Amino acid sequence: MSVSSSFEISDAVARLRAAGCVFAEDEAALIASTARDQAEAVVMVDRRVAGLPLEYVLGWASFRGVRIAVDPGVFIPRRRTEFLVEEALRVTAPGAVVVDLGCGSGALGAAVAAERKVELYAADIELAAVACARRNLVPWGGAVYQGDLFAALPIELKGRVDVLLANVPYVPTNEIRLLPPEARLYEPHVTLDGGPDGLATLRRVAAAAPDWLASGAHLFTEISEHQAPLARAVLQEHGLTAHITSDDDLGANVVVGTQPPA
Repeated sequence: MSVSSSFEISDAVARLRAAGCVFAEDEAALIASTARDQAEAVVMVDRRVAGLPLEYVLGWASFRGVRIAVDPGVFIPRRRTEFLVEEALRVTAPGAVVVDLGCGSGALGAAVAAERKVELYAADIELAAVACARRNLVPWGGAVYQGDLFAALPIELKGRVDVLLANVPYVPTNEIRLLPPEARLYEPHVTLDGGPDGLATLRRVAAAAPDWLASGAHLFTEISEHQAPLARAVLQEHGLTAHITSDDDLGANVVVGTQPPA
């Protein structure tokens, strides 16, 4: 329900702009279109002015045109990560077995399932993320599991995964303090912290991935530009062929690992 007719958009824009929101007009419009009544809209503006990320205020984020439920304490999907999904869709055939590992809200899996009919699985170690991902993925026929990386998945998937989406943490520990306040203060650090060089979790994924990937299957992981060559080497070290692909407009870098044919 839209409350724009009774909600004072101009007042909201002024408050949001004063709080430092660069896109105050757009944010006020989103709040007005999401809130169920004027009182809720006012509360939402208050929360945003206090610094809460917009996606937590709204309860959702748009990701490749799919509305993704996002609860507080769950990693917020980034627009740049849409490039990872775009690259994955290039090799995702109908009926493919797709795993969204470290899924957070399940945005990646949902975006793939919205464009391909696939056999979809997801996993995350955080209970809040699992609950959120189930809301987003069950409507697409997805199954979501709680646990640490591959240990969460049904053993029957070993050797059957065609597309592995692994948007795992890659911020070096000592650089978390440099992140924008919305990420640093509100998102769980476990979803950001990639260890001393940012690749600790990716190394664990790469070590186990060959046992789970089907012949000729692909692994997709997002990474920063300066980390990409090392991330590629990590995948190659574990027997995958690997290459880097980038989108300058989105500032996105993805390393693609491929399981050699049996």
